[in-house]
Amino acid sequence: MRDTGYLAFKGVVLKRLVDFENDRRQWPRLPIAIPVFVRSRDEKGKDLLEFATALNISAGGALVAVRRSLPLSAQVLLEIPSAPLAAASSLPKAARNLRARALWVTHADGYHLVGLKFSHPLVAQSARRPARSRKVASVL
Repeated sequence: MRDTGYLAFKGVVLKRLVDFENDRRQWPRLPIAIPVFVRSRDEKGKDLLEFATALNISAGGALVAVRRSLPLSAQVLLEIPSAPLAAASSLPKAARNLRARALWVTHADGYHLVGLKFSHPLVAQSARRPARSRKVASVL
């Protein structure tokens, strides 16, 4: 099956999210569905907790499908549920709680799709996608 760049969620094609040739994101996205808890506050300051799905994720952010709308610029804490592991020093430390900010919100089929930007990238700065080479214009 060819990847067309359209996001299918709950069997419905929502919209074209990526123009792969012109995608200028710093990190590549992984189109993987991950269950997450989303903690935030609504416009009135009331605490919100919702079980949601991250539809894609990168080192810089995530696309999350939630039932309740989040205000733009809302501070969000994504909690990735996982089974407890025995305290083993040989296992790498993994991020389970990710602080983020809502950059955009769109609505589709009873869900709110929220584009989140993480407060800190999940990888070191040196692991960023290499810069694309650009054509150099000649003065001649």
